[in-house]
Amino acid sequence: MNHANNVCYIRWMQEAAVAHSTANGWGTPRYLELGSAWYARRHTVEYLAPALLGDELIVRTWIADWKGVRSTRRYRFIRPKDGVVVATAETCWAFVNLKTRRPVRIPDEVHRCFLVVGDEPESVDELTMDS
Repeated sequence: MNHANNVCYIRWMQEAAVAHSTANGWGTPRYLELGSAWYARRHTVEYLAPALLGDELIVRTWIADWKGVRSTRRYRFIRPKDGVVVATAETCWAFVNLKTRRPVRIPDEVHRCFLVVGDEPESVDELTMDS
């Protein structure tokens, strides 16, 4: 059908979240040392325009909030050739203890490494994806 499938957006969201976390000092090895990690609770994607096969997309991501054991991360998918926002999305993440598989409060050492901005900030981390 020559358009990006909805599963692609979820994969791109995951890749952007991992890249953003790693850039802020929290890659997989550090979470493993802590004994906790983020588990996705819910993904929401709103498709605004099709991303066609071969389109380059920029994925912007940022932390919208922290609440106890949860965090909301937002995403914006932009086609740079025409500036069109093709989709917006968000993921509700739970911070989980890897031994018990139970949610735990997000530690201060994690909080300190991320800026919580709510709505889309002027400057956010970007990842380029090819559809």
